[in-house]
Amino acid sequence: MLGSYLHKRVHPYPAPDDTGSTRWDDKKEMGWKERMDDWKMQQGNLGYEPDDSADPDMAIVDEARQPLSRKVPIASSKINPYRMVIVTRLVVLAFFLRYRILNPVHDALGLWLTSVICEIWFAFSWILDQFPKWFPIDRETYLDRLSLRYEREGEPNMLAPVDIFVSTVDPMKEPPLVTANTVLSILAMDYPVDKISCYISDDGASMCTFEALSETAEFARKWVPFCKKFSIEPRAPEMYFFEKVDYLKDKVQPTFVKERRAMKREYEEFKVRINAMIAKATKVPPGGWIMQDGTPWPGNNTKDHPGMIQVFLGHSGGLDVEGHELPRLVYVSREKRPGFQHHKKAGAMNALVRVSGVLTNAPFMLNLDCDHYINNSKAVREAMCFLMDPQVGKKVCYVQFPQRFDGIDRHDRYANRNTVFFDINMKGLGGIQGPVYVGTGCVFRRQALYGYEPPKGPKRPKMVSCDCCPCFGRRKKLPIYSKQDANGGAHIQGLDDDKELLKSQMNFEKKFGQSPIFVTSTLMVEGGVPPSSSPAALLKEAIHVISCGYEDKTEWGTELGWIYGSITEDILTGFKMHCRGWRSIYCMPKRAAFKGSAPINLSDRLNQVLRWALGSVEIFFSRHSPVWYGYKEGKLKWLERFAYVNTTVYPFTSLPLLAYCTLPAICLLTGKFIMPEISTFASLFFIALFLSIFATGILELRWSGVSIEEWWRNEQFWVIGGVSAHLFAVIQGLLKILAGIDTNFTVTSKASDDEDFGELYAFKWTTLLILQQQF
Repeated sequence: MLGSYLHKRVHPYPAPDDTGSTRWDDKKEMGWKERMDDWKMQQGNLGYEPDDSADPDMAIVDEARQPLSRKVPIASSKINPYRMVIVTRLVVLAFFLRYRILNPVHDALGLWLTSVICEIWFAFSWILDQFPKWFPIDRETYLDRLSLRYEREGEPNMLAPVDIFVSTVDPMKEPPLVTANTVLSILAMDYPVDKISCYISDDGASMCTFEALSETAEFARKWVPFCKKFSIEPRAPEMYFFEKVDYLKDKVQPTFVKERRAMKREYEEFKVRINAMIAKATKVPPGGWIMQDGTPWPGNNTKDHPGMIQVFLGHSGGLDVEGHELPRLVYVSREKRPGFQHHKKAGAMNALVRVSGVLTNAPFMLNLDCDHYINNSKAVREAMCFLMDPQVGKKVCYVQFPQRFDGIDRHDRYANRNTVFFDINMKGLGGIQGPVYVGTGCVFRRQALYGYEPPKGPKRPKMVSCDCCPCFGRRKKLPIYSKQDANGGAHIQGLDDDKELLKSQMNFEKKFGQSPIFVTSTLMVEGGVPPSSSPAALLKEAIHVISCGYEDKTEWGTELGWIYGSITEDILTGFKMHCRGWRSIYCMPKRAAFKGSAPINLSDRLNQVLRWALGSVEIFFSRHSPVWYGYKEGKLKWLERFAYVNTTVYPFTSLPLLAYCTLPAICLLTGKFIMPEISTFASLFFIALFLSIFATGILELRWSGVSIEEWWRNEQFWVIGGVSAHLFAVIQGLLKILAGIDTNFTVTSKASDDEDFGELYAFKWTTLLILQQQF
């Protein structure tokens, strides 16, 4: 016992002396509890702090060895009543359904049966949604310990490199100024510059986006040192200068006022240049766009163009105005040719994975939408507290941050913030196997995206019975292989290794594609590029891995990277990782990590919900449906599977919801009722059911911190979406599965008017509003 404790102790024991027994004799008069507390103090278990005055570095070493994060369970006074009410509601619901089934209404049998089926489905969907919230937790990180462990003074910085992906398609709906602010917030974030590489995927091959990125790179030379010099938050200039905060209050530097005003003028000039590009891009010249050197823009035909890569900033030449190095900034537009399936955003993200694997090959990747800027400059450090933790980090596939939004009206009429989902459902999943991947604001482990399984701990050898006694066993010894085979012939070790190497190489090419440099990079767990590769060779290979035919006969999109088969590829990608045994982490820092924009117009909001719901229907009918996929390995926890099943079946709730909403009108028209005469005893169950519903909601708000207004807005919009977007998603999904009729979606507009909430009450006609007019 003493020996095992010595290995855990950081500070050495004091030298033994001969007075120990005397001290113990002096304390015999003390009570048993006092003697035990005194002994624990001597062992360092009860608040004992050794004197570090002789060696002050020992305290720093001790702190660096502590965990980088910890779970913060919800207080039992809040969570236990919540669980009790859930169980009570489940029991009451069972008695209620039993009563409804055993008491049919013979005069309106069809209506009664419809109502019972709807009620059973509502109960089933409630179970799928409720029980994954059984173990909600919070987490907190220790950024100071991360620095003490990996950023020691006088030693090379050991923080892991990160490749950051930003995707954009249409510069008219995703304005380049919005993308530029996201890029600037990335380049200025609080992380070693030589560890950051930002990749911009332009899937529309727009010359406007290309030129705007060039202007952004030039402005970054001034903006990045300004942010780091004065610790600016947020580091997206549009949001920083827009916030009505007294930034002079806590700034003691005398030059801050002058430099801030100068930087604001620089940014206004930058905006004028970007807006001029956008105005120019609205009218395409008859002969197509011409670049500054007089050559035609390769992406004039957005559906037929070669792959394009341009490094704007890099480790060899990207310096700011103060002479400091800037992070790498790379523009990427993958090749597109007629007759090839490009898989929209999922295909673009997989192209970025391969390009970054060839050029930088960071072990971790952060993906952001073009309108989601970094609001907390330490966001990546927050994720590294989990991914680089030596205790739990090896089995974490990604760290998901909640989505927060700007530009939403105060009352959030259309539930754009999705607070109930991000602050209740996702927090509940954090206590099981981890949150689902929601498409943006997520830091991935590259090896997890490559389809590898998490590392397994050492297993104890199996016990095998000996022949003499079947009740006792002995540990099975590993067979000892000799250099000679059974016939006495010696193996040719070099030839065997060559055969295994050739076989392995063929398997890797079949899996990852025919790029030797990229295949080599997949084996480098800690990241980095092969040292023998020249920049020219790497760039040539990067063009090769974004070609149209590169993914043919490989596992990209089926087992590797972002998974194809649904327009909500994010849910599908995270589901595959969890099925392999990975776990994910939900990180909610006090200052929101990322912020984005959301459509505030009802029509745009419904189309956004329609897209999400249709993606869920596609997953439900695919081979990756959580209803039947992933049972063989048994690595997906049951409550986690409940959550994934809920994400795929929730659109089907629109069918019983629509039927249940029309039943009162049918009953009034026919003069029939679907409820039998209720006895006093049965009425108690009805009352108990309604009380348990209210109690569940109130206690859920209590432990989550969500306001009742946000909860009510979510319930309102659930009904609105249920009788419109969700219903249309089910119909379109069935048409796609049964008749092969596909639906093309346009990108949600990220542009905003000058007037705040100018589009809030603007009416845009859409077929999704037809059913709502009836209700």
